Amino acid sequence: MADDRKISPWVKMALELGPVIAFFFGYSRWKDHVFTIGGTDYSGFVVVTAAFIPLMVVCSLILWALTGKISRMQGLTLVLVVVFGGLTVWLNDETFFKMKPTIIYALFAGILGFGLMRGQSYMAALMGEVMPMQHQGWMALTRRMALFFAGLAVANEAIWRLMSTDAWVSFKTFGLPIALFAFFMAQGGLVRRYGIADDQG
Repeated sequence: MADDRKISPWVKMALELGPVIAFFFGYSRWKDHVFTIGGTDYSGFVVVTAAFIPLMVVCSLILWALTGKISRMQGLTLVLVVVFGGLTVWLNDETFFKMKPTIIYALFAGILGFGLMRGQSYMAALMGEVMPMQHQGWMALTRRMALFFAGLAVANEAIWRLMSTDAWVSFKTFGLPIALFAFFMAQGGLVRRYGIADDQG
């Protein structure tokens, strides 16, 4: 049988959102500081990013140890955090870390869109056991999610290019989670319309 250990939702939320909140407070505290390390000057943003990467890795490992699994989306996000965060620190350039959400959401949109072109819903493969729905429902939800992720990618790109770093950090910390929560709450009607009732028993 698959390892499916349960943990407190609060512990899970803390492990998933804790690093992001820590990044926000770290940036707020040290954004105006310049740190000289090995003869090179680093902005507070880059130093906080350097601290965020191992924190994200540790929290992901703890989540894996407690639950016995890491979702594909979490795994992909972790890889991109390490790659783009590492480039930000190595090259001392904030651009790479700011582009990370754009890459993540564009990839999600592309993957879901590829499945739709094949007449498949990859969301159903990921969540079908948790949320049983008819095929039409999964296809509709997947189309909406692909467009939503594409919109998030465009929004992130516009904000980090056109607005201040403060605005981007606030968007990443609060705007993205709120947008995701609001999107899924708005899908209640679709889930009810296409949901498969459990008629057994």
